[in-house]
Amino acid sequence: MTTTQPLVTTISGGVGDSPPRPDGAQKTRGEFAYSSDLWAEDMLWGATLRSPHPYARIRNVDLTEALKLPGVYAVLTHEDVPGANAYGLEHPDQPVLAVDVVRYQGEPVAIVAADHPETARRAAARVAVDYEVLTPVTDAETAMRPESPVLHPAHGSNIVRHCPIRAGEENPTADVVVTGEYTVGMQDQAVLGPESGLAVPAEDGGVDLYIATQWLHADQRQVAGALGLDHDKVRLHLAGVGGAFGAREDLSMQVHACLLALHTRKPVKIVYGREESFFGHVHRHPARLRYEHGATRDGDLVYVRAEILLDGGAYASTTSAVTSNAATLGAGPYRVPNVRIDSYGVYTNNPPCGAMRGFGAVQACFAYESQMDRLAAALGMDPVDLRVRNAAERGTRMPTGQVIDAPAPVAELLERVRAKPLPAAPTAPRDLRELPGGVANTTHGEGVVRGVGYGVGVKNVGFSEGFDDYSTARVRLEVIAGEPVVSVHTAAAEVGQGLVTLKAQIARTELGVQRVQIQPSNTFVGSAGSSSASRQSYVTGGAVRAACEQVRADVLARAVAQGLPAVGLAGEKVVSASNEVLANLVDVLGDEGVERTVEWRHRATEPLDPATGQGFAHVQYAFAAHRAVVDVDVELGLVRVVELACAQDVGKAMNPDAVVGQIQGGSAQGLGLAVMEEIQVVDGVVRNPSFTDYLIPTVLDMPPMSIDVLELADPHAPYGLRGVGEPPTLSSTPAIVSAIRAATGVALSRIPVRPDHIVAPDSRI
Repeated sequence: MTTTQPLVTTISGGVGDSPPRPDGAQKTRGEFAYSSDLWAEDMLWGATLRSPHPYARIRNVDLTEALKLPGVYAVLTHEDVPGANAYGLEHPDQPVLAVDVVRYQGEPVAIVAADHPETARRAAARVAVDYEVLTPVTDAETAMRPESPVLHPAHGSNIVRHCPIRAGEENPTADVVVTGEYTVGMQDQAVLGPESGLAVPAEDGGVDLYIATQWLHADQRQVAGALGLDHDKVRLHLAGVGGAFGAREDLSMQVHACLLALHTRKPVKIVYGREESFFGHVHRHPARLRYEHGATRDGDLVYVRAEILLDGGAYASTTSAVTSNAATLGAGPYRVPNVRIDSYGVYTNNPPCGAMRGFGAVQACFAYESQMDRLAAALGMDPVDLRVRNAAERGTRMPTGQVIDAPAPVAELLERVRAKPLPAAPTAPRDLRELPGGVANTTHGEGVVRGVGYGVGVKNVGFSEGFDDYSTARVRLEVIAGEPVVSVHTAAAEVGQGLVTLKAQIARTELGVQRVQIQPSNTFVGSAGSSSASRQSYVTGGAVRAACEQVRADVLARAVAQGLPAVGLAGEKVVSASNEVLANLVDVLGDEGVERTVEWRHRATEPLDPATGQGFAHVQYAFAAHRAVVDVDVELGLVRVVELACAQDVGKAMNPDAVVGQIQGGSAQGLGLAVMEEIQVVDGVVRNPSFTDYLIPTVLDMPPMSIDVLELADPHAPYGLRGVGEPPTLSSTPAIVSAIRAATGVALSRIPVRPDHIVAPDSRI
């Protein structure tokens, strides 16, 4: 033991710092191993036969020709599924392999294992399926009608969920009323890493699955059920994830790879190509939204009425929760005394839709922000002034009856983006790269008009409506090679958001130790829930912090037992109440480490009342505002986003650089939805399953961003933090479309905005 001395050692890379990502250099150099890079000795390759029809009965499946092909080890159908041939995150309504009917184009019918990927694909193509083609139900409104075919007879109707919100008077009156009908196209997450994984059969009759996913334990539950195995026989390991944004919450090839591995007793790898990836994961729900806003002549909101129709596609996935989010957040971040919203999620024969960044709030935000612009025009008010006048704040009662009990700086966010200097007016000669159409040389500035628009949104953080939302963290502090080392083990998926960095930051802050090892995520520790809903910093961060607190308490108790008046750990020392060094941490620890495992939950939420939609449904609200500046070639309908300004309250910037990156990324996906991203589906058939025809923003499309980060602590959250990743995806889209309206005078009501919407509009404002 040492005698007391002043504390001199400091720890860097803790909460509030921006340490480099541990995987950053590898990813930058192209050395990081993603799930598609997995390899095992003597492994086989898997391939999937998918239905070419959006709706058909299966009369017969003939495997004869596929099995004749040299190098084929297995061809499996639904008859080879040993457990439940049904899975789903919220409702087990989706077959592992189709039985007697296919409900969307691309539904898996058979799977193949072969010694070469091309052999597997050729064998899958040889599987002969006799289909009776049926007329698909591809319109969500049509699907709701009583005469429409019921796509899931066991469910009883094509309505997955109806979520009503009823607040205030049923039939209030207002001085000024505006109505609008809005359409949101089907957006893809456009993850760069395709669905892929490796299943390895084990000697105990189980299987080890190395997989890129967002939720290891949800995958484990569903895979084990399909395989007919106990959960401990299905061991999942997180492989390198090349983006997620909701696309990896549902199963894709997980069960298929495991089935083939257990059948052949060989490792099996499956990697989707880009086209197959479009059929292998869910997408953002396309939506139709009808809104009516009423206000006083002074601009005070009196009521909001809305009908929201979300096309969930062939299977439920997370449609129920998306429907609820659209409803509960459907009036926006405003004070509205009277609200009547009906939100519906519906089965159709379109591609399945589920989680994507923003999760129902994106569709609603485009509609209610478009309405606020219409209302401002009808009142003759500045659109920002109208928003500020009605902005929610701490103490506001939301349409569900839930009172906002944390900072809600909606007005300040709007004022901040409005106050930012506007980009300088363009001067001749113009750089083609700065013009709509770019180097295509479509204009040199003639016909180009500039517009400015605003948007603000509200997003819930974490799982809602009484869901048991928790995370598990195991933290160990020990001496390795003469220095204290912290080990952090969770099942949380690092999908690019930076959680792998944040867990180490929290451990450094709480335990005062520089060296932190982040263990690989797997199912050998309790669930961490999904890397979605902007929840991991909150929930897994809370779990890591709680486990560290227990480890620290154990270490201090040990120090007290050794006769030291210890109250804290700092700089790898044990310190007193006056911050004097009492001992080196390694001396107190000795040869015996300290380990704690904690299951941590945020404060409880509750289910919504099924008739009124009232209830404390959300653990936290998060807010962001955008100002968009655009240049529009009004003759050709081409758009260039000149600048995006964003202000967002993050509660606590746990890693400031990562926070800015999340705001930039969320804004980029919002830009994509505004002007270019849409899966084109005609009669249930996807027309553009490639990155050639499905357009996503590139570095040339993303404008400079001016970002203000507010840190108004949420008293209920660890460190006061708020989820960061989703809010900027909400408000960027309506801000950009508002700016296009300002430049063109066209009443744009559909996203993404296409050139023909501008040059051949149905109406003008």
